[in-house]
Amino acid sequence: MQAAIKNKYGITAVLKEGHSGIFEVSINDDVVYTNETTYRFPRDEEIFEKIDAAKT
Repeated sequence: MQAAIKNKYGITAVLKEGHSGIFEVSINDDVVYTNETTYRFPRDEEIFEKIDAAKT
C-alpha cells in the first residue's frame, strides 16, 4: 500500500506501530480506515478514495 500511495500521489506513507493487531489509516491525524470493524486489510482503491476526499 505504501508503494501504491507513493506511485499515485508522490507522497510517502509512514507506518506507526499499532496495538492488538488493529490496522488504521490516518490522514492529518484523522482515522479514515480501521480494521477494527472490517477485520480486513483495505484495498488500495479504498484508501485512494479517503486521500482524495481529504484533499478537498
